[in-house]
Amino acid sequence: MLFDVERTTVSGRPALVVRGELDIATAPVLAAAGAAELAGRPAALVVDLSATTFLDSSGARQLVRLGRQGQADGVTVQLLCPRDNGPVRLVLDLLDVDSVVPVVESLPPGRRHGDPS
Repeated sequence: MLFDVERTTVSGRPALVVRGELDIATAPVLAAAGAAELAGRPAALVVDLSATTFLDSSGARQLVRLGRQGQADGVTVQLLCPRDNGPVRLVLDLLDVDSVVPVVESLPPGRRHGDPS
């Protein structure tokens, strides 16, 4: 499967959707996309790993770096990874990525334009 990072929104939040294998060869692509998103100083950024098929320690390290950079920039970074994505979730859990970057199974629906706060 090809690797891709798509800029989009998830539940009304800016998001990077990661598809394919996030590893030593593809982590720099995520790093560049993450830096571009954080440069805009959004309030929050979601990294959607739902379509990620493989994650190695290099990919996990890049997710942690992205989370730490977000913290330094005042941006809340969350990783979206459902439990049914077993191979990726296993690596996140074994490396305790959640201690640095929150890992969530789903996000509440985002507000639509014009909805009350």
